[in-house]
Amino acid sequence: MTVPAFEEYAPAVDCSCAGCAAGRRAAARALPTRFGGHPAAHGARRALVLAAAAGVVLSAGAAESVSAVAGLAPGSASTDGTTDPGDVGDPGPADPDVGNPQGVPGPLSGAGSPGPPSSGGSKPALSKVTRADIINRAKKWVSAKVPYDVAKYWSDGYRQDCSGYLSMAWKLKRNEWTGSLAEYGTRIARAELQPGDMLLFHNLANPSKGSHVTIFGGWTDYTHIHYTAYEQTPAHTRKQTTPMAYWTNSGKYVPYRYKGLTTGTVAEGSGTGAGGGGSASAFPGTRTFGPGVSNTYVTQLGRMLVDRGGRRFYKVGPGPGWGDADRRATRAFQRAQGWKGKEADGIPGPHTWRLLMNGTGRDIPVSGSGSTGGGSQGGGSHAAPAFPGRVHFRPGRSNSHVDRLGRQLVKKGYGTYYTSGPGPRWTEADRRNVEAFQRAQGWRGTEADGYPGPETWRRLFA
Repeated sequence: MTVPAFEEYAPAVDCSCAGCAAGRRAAARALPTRFGGHPAAHGARRALVLAAAAGVVLSAGAAESVSAVAGLAPGSASTDGTTDPGDVGDPGPADPDVGNPQGVPGPLSGAGSPGPPSSGGSKPALSKVTRADIINRAKKWVSAKVPYDVAKYWSDGYRQDCSGYLSMAWKLKRNEWTGSLAEYGTRIARAELQPGDMLLFHNLANPSKGSHVTIFGGWTDYTHIHYTAYEQTPAHTRKQTTPMAYWTNSGKYVPYRYKGLTTGTVAEGSGTGAGGGGSASAFPGTRTFGPGVSNTYVTQLGRMLVDRGGRRFYKVGPGPGWGDADRRATRAFQRAQGWKGKEADGIPGPHTWRLLMNGTGRDIPVSGSGSTGGGSQGGGSHAAPAFPGRVHFRPGRSNSHVDRLGRQLVKKGYGTYYTSGPGPRWTEADRRNVEAFQRAQGWRGTEADGYPGPETWRRLFA
């Protein structure tokens, strides 16, 4: 099998970040001594060459063992998928799920295969899909909890590994692998990421170590430090908040946009906002919203508002027909941004739409300051304090809201994981205690990820 070349970002030669500095040191060690390389590194390479030569004389198997133990190619950094210069400063702990075997390009398999199987040779024609299509297809595997297996195929014909999952979501006509997926996309900047794009890392030196692909589902907050990732990984398909770009090898993940992407309205039942897949990223115009209007953009708006804390305004729906619930929820979101007067009239404009589509800005407070009627969400006499926003509860954050959250968790009997505190700095103990509280509500998966949202906050303080 021919391994295709994989394009990486090339940082500036004088970049002073820790990762690039470590990379230059590793490159210096790889040089021969006469060109300024490190003598010890030269001696280690010489020993490796001698050992490999001895292996050829003794047996091919011994030579392979020497190479496997060394794990280095001449002039390269580590290829074992665990530590390399690009890993310096990666957000979050190493994810043990990565490092799984990779499938190769091949036909779809099983009764669910649409059309005739494709050979592993020439690239098939592109299917046309919208962003909503991609996210909806990705959600089907999340709901089904499709088990990870590089040798098996799901009922729709796609292989049950990470590249098969992306092939399915993008509706490719055959199963691809991490070394071929880039051919179906156009490389973009990370700042341009939108739901349905992919983040791809193909380890050219050793594809079975660290190679992985995730589907970008939307930013979780305005800092763009975390995003919602859809991915196929042991034990099964999952959707969760993930550091940008990934837990390990973060600097090596490259964003791509599917070449067959088309515009269109959002499919019914699709999610939007920070974790959803709205396809109409451009503002559709003020005439799309208001009394007497009925279209899919109204449904999309309502779903985004619900995701941002506006559930209490909707007794039914959201739906395509514009109603007073849409107006009040929109106005609550606008007021949460600090807008007044005509800027908070309950009719979405370009700025409102952009914040909702990108999952940025402030969420609708649970009660009081951000609402425009409709009563408190809890329905009780003791209204919960306004939710301060997800951005305050992330690794490295320190503020009074974290301290307040921790004290309330202890008060409610969910302080098991605190060995000291709680305090103002967000820790893993805070996350685990929040997760325990969320699971006690009967929530699972991404609803119990340990990061408080408006509903977690409301119930905790109710």
